[in-house]
Amino acid sequence: MKKFDKDRLILGLAGPVLALVVAFLLTSVVLLLSDRNPFEPYRLMAEQLEFTDVQVLIVNQTGIYYLAALAVAIGFRMNLFNIGVDGQYRLAVMLAAVVGAAVELPGPLHILLIVFVAMAVGALWAGIAGVLKTTRGVSEVVSTIMLNAIATSLIAWLILPKNLGVQPEGSNDLTTGEIAESGWLPGLDMGQGGFIYGFTFVAFALGIVYWFVLNRTRFGFDLRATGASESAAQASGVDSKRMILTAMLISGAMAGLAGMPMLLGQTHTYSLSFPVGVGFTAIGIALLGRNNPIGILFASLLFAFLDKTAEGLGLAGYEKELATIMQGLIVIAVVVSYEIVRQYGLRRQQQKVGEELAAQARKNKEVAAA
Repeated sequence: MKKFDKDRLILGLAGPVLALVVAFLLTSVVLLLSDRNPFEPYRLMAEQLEFTDVQVLIVNQTGIYYLAALAVAIGFRMNLFNIGVDGQYRLAVMLAAVVGAAVELPGPLHILLIVFVAMAVGALWAGIAGVLKTTRGVSEVVSTIMLNAIATSLIAWLILPKNLGVQPEGSNDLTTGEIAESGWLPGLDMGQGGFIYGFTFVAFALGIVYWFVLNRTRFGFDLRATGASESAAQASGVDSKRMILTAMLISGAMAGLAGMPMLLGQTHTYSLSFPVGVGFTAIGIALLGRNNPIGILFASLLFAFLDKTAEGLGLAGYEKELATIMQGLIVIAVVVSYEIVRQYGLRRQQQKVGEELAAQARKNKEVAAA
């Protein structure tokens, strides 16, 4: 039976807790400098949890963030920085919506086709960065940033009416056409509060799959080993280049799923008003959650809470951008706090080793004296 490591658990929790405390303190300082009450915004945001519709919005947004953050985390576990999740997510949902609107199939098949297209497009777009890294040594940071910009321009071109887009009569918006009802995924009806997207539950289930694959399979071990030391993994027989490409493909496929809760559960089409920036927010969520599926879940819930309660701040006379400031401060605080905790952990480990060696030396001396 694996021995419970109390110190490891404490250090694991210390990083995110310290980051959140620092972020909230810094946000309070910003409020004080602007002659505002440093505590009232938090109370106003917490009060909105009493409303069912706000609760539903938070849960739905949590599912979207969770999928995008898992995509980022897969790259992180491989020591890859996939900044292109946002471009992969938007291009995937756009083309999946085009295919979904162009066909009519029996319900389950229609939904599966849309999901498959989204995963394939996301994997293909991320795979470009993987191929460039494994064949030409191009940093995935540079290539995925550029691919984000290319995806934005490509979407803008594809959604034109002369290409794949549709302009509804009397509207300036551009869409991909509406998916037939057979391609809609039912959700959980919460009465007047709305309904929770059906794909939100799929998102949470994928968190379990993520944990199982990474921690209970040979592939997961190879992926983590390659991320820890590419040369050591290669010496043990792991094809590091193949693992890099595979990790990018899986990360892109997961990113492609990030748009499915909203597409299948609410909009049933892709338009220019579809959310952007999800992939960038997911980077902070993955960092705060330490690439752990449970940690990522709570981090996604926190960021969704900040997003969906920000509107209430505006009604009370506070700028809703306070939530965005807090999210940014959390990301900065995460980097700093984790480094502080890491340094403390190293000193603590060295201290424990020194104490064990001293105790062993005393024991040896007692044995020799006897």
